[in-house]
Amino acid sequence: PSFGELSAAEMNGGKSEYRRVQVPAHRFTPLKASWMEIYEPLVNHMKLQVRMNLKTKSVELRTSEHTDQISALQKGSDFVKAFLMGFDVADAIALLRLDDLYIDTFEVKDVKPLHGDHLSRAIGRIAGKAGKTKFAIENATRTRIVLADSKIHMLGSFSNIKIARDAICDLILGSPPGKVYTKLRTIASRLKERF
Repeated sequence: PSFGELSAAEMNGGKSEYRRVQVPAHRFTPLKASWMEIYEPLVNHMKLQVRMNLKTKSVELRTSEHTDQISALQKGSDFVKAFLMGFDVADAIALLRLDDLYIDTFEVKDVKPLHGDHLSRAIGRIAGKAGKTKFAIENATRTRIVLADSKIHMLGSFSNIKIARDAICDLILGSPPGKVYTKLRTIASRLKERF
């Protein structure tokens, strides 16, 4: 016998699934400003139902009978989480379109226990003058990096995140940026050969 393809709703036994993503206080205003840019891809492309719950200060996502991808809810919540971490909407949307993108988060303290001025200087080394070092790492490794206080969020493919993380760890441990640039340059040229 030949069976027709099951829709995402039928795979879940006709029940709609539901996710809630908490909104941190400092991302409330940016979320309000970019709400339509976030809302449209979720509703039009992923066919999810989305609402902002002001009482619980969270974004609520739900599958409907129109949802055609089984992974839509997971991708949708990852997209919203990425935006709330501080990534641009344009960068976070890639999580909906591509399958092999991940977000990795770690703290400066996970690499080396630093306090006070030492911690500030380590964060300064990662950012560089006017964000120069951060952009250099992003461009060489094809990732996106968000520095949120002493937390570091990275968005990219698995292997690229590893390269970016190694560069950031070197900076935290006290490597001068020049040395890290040189290392990144050789890695970037190797990446270009691979594609």
